Amino acid sequence: MNLGKLFIGLGLLLLVLGAAYLVFEKLGWAYRNPLDLAYKKGNIQFYFPLGTSLLVSVLLTLLFYLLKK
Repeated sequence: MNLGKLFIGLGLLLLVLGAAYLVFEKLGWAYRNPLDLAYKKGNIQFYFPLGTSLLVSVLLTLLFYLLKK
C-alpha cells in the first residue's frame, strides 16, 4: 500500500470522527469518561483525559496484538 494513500485514508477517518464528535456534542451526547479529570473555577479551566487515554491504550494494544498474529 502506498504511504500517501494511507495518510489520505487516515485523514478522512479523522475528519469523519471529528465531524461526528461535533454533531454529538451539539446534540448533548458528548462522551464524558468518569475517570477524566476536570477542574473549573472562575477563569481557570483544566482538563486531563486520564480515563480516555487508558481506554485508547488498551484498545490499541488489543488491536496490535490481534494484527500481529
